Amino acid sequence: MAQLTDRIAIVTGGSRGIGRGIALELAKRGATVVVNYQSNAAAAEEVVEQIKAGGGTAQAVQADVSTDEGANALIKAATDAYGKLDILVNNAGTTRDNLIMLMKPEDFDTVIQTNLRSTWLCSKAAVKTMMRKRYGRIINITSISGIAGNAGQTNYSASKAGIIGLTKALAREVASRSITVNAVAPGFVLTDLTKDLPPEITAQLNQNIPLGRWGSVEDVALSTAFLASDEAAYITGHVLVVDGGMAM
Repeated sequence: MAQLTDRIAIVTGGSRGIGRGIALELAKRGATVVVNYQSNAAAAEEVVEQIKAGGGTAQAVQADVSTDEGANALIKAATDAYGKLDILVNNAGTTRDNLIMLMKPEDFDTVIQTNLRSTWLCSKAAVKTMMRKRYGRIINITSISGIAGNAGQTNYSASKAGIIGLTKALAREVASRSITVNAVAPGFVLTDLTKDLPPEITAQLNQNIPLGRWGSVEDVALSTAFLASDEAAYITGHVLVVDGGMAM
C-alpha cells in the first residue's frame, strides 16, 4: 500500500459518494485531508469525524469551487492551516441530464461550470503553491462519459471530455516542477444515488461491462490514491479508466 504520510490533500466535493471514499482512502494512507463541500456541512463533518476516529487528521472547508473566490479560498485555507499543499483531487461535480432538444441552456452552463470550470480554477490556485515547493499531485475525476459519450448527457460528457484535455495540457505545463497531473475515469459506480436502481436496469447495464459488475467507490478511491503517491511519480498526463472494461 502506497503511503501518503505527511502529505496535505484537498478533495473537492468530498462529503459524499466518490469524493467521500477518496478522502477516507487518502487519510487511511496517512494524508491530512481537507474535505471540501458546498452545502452539506453535516455530511462533510461526518467524513472528518470518521477520519479522526481512525487516527487521522482532517478538516471540512466550505467553498463553492466553481467560483474564482471559492477556489482560491479553499486552497488558501489548506495552505494557511498546514503550510503547503501536496495533493489536489478535483472531484466536485453535478449532472443535469436530458436529451439535447429538451436541455435548457442554463443546465448546460451549470454542469460545465461545476465540473470543468471548478477543475480549472482549483488547479490554477493549487499550482501556484505546488510550483514553489517543486512537488505536487493533481488528480482530476472525469468519467467514461467523457471518453465514449452518453446519450442524454451532452453537457456532462462535454465537461468530462474537457477535463481530460485540461489534464493533458496542464501535465505538460508543470512537469518541469515535478508536478504530475492525471485523471481517473470511472464507469458505472455504486453510490447512494445509484444503489436503488431497479434490478432489471442494473442487469441490463451489466451486460456492457466485461467484468460483469458495477464498480465500487473503493475501486475509484484506490486508483486515485495510487496516482497521488510517490510510486506514480513517472506517470503524468494519463487517464486511468476504472470501468470494468466497458470502454475498451
